[in-house]
Amino acid sequence: MIFYLGEFLNKYFGPARLLQSYAVLIVLALYLGFFVAHRFLPVFYKFLPTDRGREFTLTKEAAKGKPTGAGVVFITMFVLLTVLIVPLDFLQGGILLLTWLMMLTGFLDDRSVKGWGEYRKAFLDFVITLAAAFLLADGLSKNSLDGQIYFWFPFITHSVAVPKWLYIIITTIMLWASVNTTNCTDGVDGLSSSLVLLALIVMGLIFYIIIGHKDIAAYLLVPHLKDGASWAVITFCLAGVLMGYLWHNAFPSTVLMGDAGSRALGFYTGVCVMISGNPFIFLATSSIIFVNGGLGLLKVALKRFFHISILTDIRFPLHDHMRKNHGWSPTQVLVKFLIIQILITVAMLGIFFKIR
Repeated sequence: MIFYLGEFLNKYFGPARLLQSYAVLIVLALYLGFFVAHRFLPVFYKFLPTDRGREFTLTKEAAKGKPTGAGVVFITMFVLLTVLIVPLDFLQGGILLLTWLMMLTGFLDDRSVKGWGEYRKAFLDFVITLAAAFLLADGLSKNSLDGQIYFWFPFITHSVAVPKWLYIIITTIMLWASVNTTNCTDGVDGLSSSLVLLALIVMGLIFYIIIGHKDIAAYLLVPHLKDGASWAVITFCLAGVLMGYLWHNAFPSTVLMGDAGSRALGFYTGVCVMISGNPFIFLATSSIIFVNGGLGLLKVALKRFFHISILTDIRFPLHDHMRKNHGWSPTQVLVKFLIIQILITVAMLGIFFKIR
């Protein structure tokens, strides 16, 4: 609405055209998201369920009794602010709705006395991620000049056409993995949200400066995303509200985002990776999240379904192993994991965009 308001006011007040500048909208989305979440999140503490103490984690006693499920607040703020700021198309509106629904499944689990079973949550994850995969496949193919979906990769200069059925399979797997690995990483105050915040800032910059800019995309031999600027505004809006939440979640936290927050954040981050056109961008945005939570999921799956034991001497999520076996404090886990992710991000971006 703000975008169209700028178009209307421009007839009477020239500077109002700035409200149609995507650079201005990015700044507005980031700051407005932060201030709204920072200021109003504590107002909702009394309406949130309290943490029961996550099973098998080292921090369950410290977390027990704190308000949790705060994702229902800041993800809802994100959706409302995005509708207010960004001129959305059908694909973007659909992704926002699915992000909110993913949040809702997590929140219902957060407020459930006994908690939802693993298979029930996995099924709901599959339904929502599959719906997102079909939505992305349809939207990206319609935006393509020849109706094809393309991936681009490092080391080759041309894009590779991907059949819709294969794209849907890859996207569903990617989104499902992103949701669950992000959820598993949410065990140390500020860890998951800080890593996701880095990923969102990186993806926002990629959307706006690289693949959303026709000349720079052409120079780097990557496909141009014509609505990259609007995706950047959406992404920075989520980064803003996440900063507002992180202000209260920094160690020692006063509130937890619960599954409501971590699952929605993982879902949207995965969507950003797939929209970028290169599924391996997750190495630049979320490699620590995938290692920290993903190896634990793999370990459990192999043991449960195939009776194969791997990494028996390592505790997962990996942040628990570093705390228990190496004596790292919560702050050390956060800072060191974040440093490692930044180093990986810089290296991966250099490889992806320059070695073509």
